[in-house]
Amino acid sequence: MRVAITGHRGLPAETARMVADGLRAEIGGYQAAELIGLTCLADGADSIFARLVLDHGGRLAVILPASEYRDSLPESHLATFDALRAEASETVELDYVAAEPQAYLAAGLRMLDTANHLIAVWDGRPPAGPGGTADIVAAARDRGLPVTVIWPAGARRA
Repeated sequence: MRVAITGHRGLPAETARMVADGLRAEIGGYQAAELIGLTCLADGADSIFARLVLDHGGRLAVILPASEYRDSLPESHLATFDALRAEASETVELDYVAAEPQAYLAAGLRMLDTANHLIAVWDGRPPAGPGGTADIVAAARDRGLPVTVIWPAGARRA
């Protein structure tokens, strides 16, 4: 079972805890030996999901939007990114150099190409620009891919 994640970045600590609880419950429904989590390993929803997939006994498939992607991430997230990437079973780097909206969109669509299910940590708001959570949810729904939205009551974005 290949499960992709899309979701908001830079979550406040309390929201991150609530999101982790929701993701843990969702991931717990999968057999560990069959679970492959598809992620870009961004800070926020992606990295929470990745850690929970590994803790559950699943594997990670990482899609890197661009060769300069790591450089675009917050300094505080780099150790987490590096540790999770090192535990990935497979890594694909797209042909973009700069980490920009089109690269993010391409990475999200690439995840959907092989996903059986999408989990979206999403507040339900329209996209702020191409490649965000709302775009990936819309693309998944257009493809008929099952989507589970996790946005706990009281959650907020930074």
